[in-house]
Amino acid sequence: MSMSQSRAVQRSSSPNEDRGENQLVVYDLKGNDDTEEEVLPVQSQPLSSRTQCPSIGAFTVQCASCFKWRLMPSMQKYEEIREQLLENPFFCDTAREWKPDISCDVPADIYQDGTRLWAIDKPNISRPPAGWQRLLRIRGEGGTRFADVYYVAPSGKKLRSTVEVQKYLNDNSEYIGEGVKLSQFSFQIPKPLQDDYVRKRPARLLDSIDNTNTPVAKEANPLAWISPDDHISLQLGTPTESGLNNSHYQPSKKKKTSTLSIFGSNDELADR
Repeated sequence: MSMSQSRAVQRSSSPNEDRGENQLVVYDLKGNDDTEEEVLPVQSQPLSSRTQCPSIGAFTVQCASCFKWRLMPSMQKYEEIREQLLENPFFCDTAREWKPDISCDVPADIYQDGTRLWAIDKPNISRPPAGWQRLLRIRGEGGTRFADVYYVAPSGKKLRSTVEVQKYLNDNSEYIGEGVKLSQFSFQIPKPLQDDYVRKRPARLLDSIDNTNTPVAKEANPLAWISPDDHISLQLGTPTESGLNNSHYQPSKKKKTSTLSIFGSNDELADR
């Protein structure tokens, strides 16, 4: 899975906005290859057209102690950490599993340097069932939606909504027998920190869509979600050419938390 673009944004520190504790962040750098799982070299690639869509290229997590970004060795490890991020914040010491010499004293693996698109992902999204894949496709800038999530069943069938997942499980009861549950599927998508990346639809158009008789697939609830009291929210920011500034964003002092992200490159036309 891969995602990159030539913009980065810094989280807003406005006291009037909800705090972004325990946020998962997405940003990008390689080609739009759903099978790509290796950590890729950090490169910059300018955005040549608003019709090009970024794709996820590598995964990174922010340490809850030093706030430095650490690259993940695979999409699977990213999903594992994301699934329990609220209960088990990420620390640099955790990365010793694949990088023995890492610590908070080692420089960050990647910085917000103004060359990539950043977005907030949802924490505590359940990992897909064994043999299944959860894929995220980022749309091009200027569309009406930032990204699409779909699941790939062991048979290769792509499912794009909870309605499709439920029907597929009903038609293939062997998966239910194996313990696959609808609660393991989430179609929650990240939200870009670049506030004009997604085109806002007119209210009148939204009303006409809401009044249609066409059934609309609803997003599944993640296995473990955040209550409103936790103040876990998406925060938008403004473009910045500097690195991540701890004075602008730090998790709450009451409990150490961590942040996740992803990156890639522009190479395909996005569906609008």
